[in-house]
Amino acid sequence: MLWRISSAILLTAVFGCAKSETGRSTLVPLPDSLMNPMGVTGYSDMKSQTPTSTDAAMTAKVDDVARHIAAATGQKFDWEFTLFDSKEVNAWCLPGGKVGVYTGLIPYAKTNAGLAAVIGHEVAHAVLRHSGERATEQLLLAGVAIGADLTADALLKNQSLKPYLMAAIGLTTQLGVALPFSRAQEAEADEVGLRYMAKAGYDPAEAVALWKRMAQQSGEPPAILSDHPSSADRISALTNLQGAALELRAQAAQQIGTQNL
Repeated sequence: MLWRISSAILLTAVFGCAKSETGRSTLVPLPDSLMNPMGVTGYSDMKSQTPTSTDAAMTAKVDDVARHIAAATGQKFDWEFTLFDSKEVNAWCLPGGKVGVYTGLIPYAKTNAGLAAVIGHEVAHAVLRHSGERATEQLLLAGVAIGADLTADALLKNQSLKPYLMAAIGLTTQLGVALPFSRAQEAEADEVGLRYMAKAGYDPAEAVALWKRMAQQSGEPPAILSDHPSSADRISALTNLQGAALELRAQAAQQIGTQNL
């Protein structure tokens, strides 16, 4: 059962500000007890609407890379990773660590390290609670008045509030793609995801190579690039972070015996 939120705590969650691990000023995200159940629902919906891949070898590859990345976060999430059979060049994350990767993305990832860059980015969205922050933003934009005795359970059941929360994490009847995060959140997920892939032993240079391949696509950009920073800005930022990422990779190898992957 969802835990009760006092008026003061909820007001802080909706109107408060905080700092992320990268130093970015953020809205305080709505709590996991609100967001994660919706992530589970959305993930279940996606699995019922989109076929999963029957390629056992590729599925095992995605699972292996995902397991290394999840371990590198140090977070005890209820992680789930699914390879969906779709030509769409996309990947996404829902609250609580529910990650989807489409087979259409695999040719662009090319290597295990390229795949680690994608999964690291999506996992970072979960760890940084970007969906909860987006939900807070939606409530602020809606100008929601919070009653003194409102509980988390009531918030979910309140039909006037629910559409804003659902929209914030992409949970509609036709979910399709998840979480249109802001450019600031996307850039932050790039940075933190790069750290995770480096800690897991993957070559961080492959993150730059991945996004260069994405940038070369002609016509309409892949769905994974929607609402993201420009390719040039993204590649430049990841390039500037390479030195720090390589140090993390070396430290991880020394401290816990992580092998370069």
